[in-house]
Amino acid sequence: MSPKSILFVCMGNICRSPMAEGVFLHILKREHREHDFVVDSAGTHGYHAGEFADSRMRMHATKRGYTLESRSRRVTREDYETFDLIVAMDDANYDDLREKANSVDEMNKIVRMTDYCTKHQATHIPDPYYGGERGFEYVIDLLEDACENLITQVRKK
Repeated sequence: MSPKSILFVCMGNICRSPMAEGVFLHILKREHREHDFVVDSAGTHGYHAGEFADSRMRMHATKRGYTLESRSRRVTREDYETFDLIVAMDDANYDDLREKANSVDEMNKIVRMTDYCTKHQATHIPDPYYGGERGFEYVIDLLEDACENLITQVRKK
């Protein structure tokens, strides 16, 4: 069986989507399932292409035992063909991704991260970039919740 592939997407790919990637990879490692998935992250915009995740996000991630190693990149046309699931952090990301999809099959790959939250009532993963420390912690809380359930749901398919 080939690995499932998941792409996490936010706007700049320096806060939310690399954190989602880091949480997801951490859970996979904990469960010894790293080889069952291909995981990546990208942004709908290329403002920070080639950069590591925001230093504040990396600091908060490290406090919780996560490592963020990816470098920012923009979503490409090939991503729609490569990934089984494309996970958007908010409605703007979701709409941007759907607008660039070339088929119903590609549109059906796009989901919202908060659709997988089970402990938190949230409609989007807020961008912590202009907020304070609590914003980064809240994003991680939401992503931990959603990623645990996302893995469970993908396993069922």
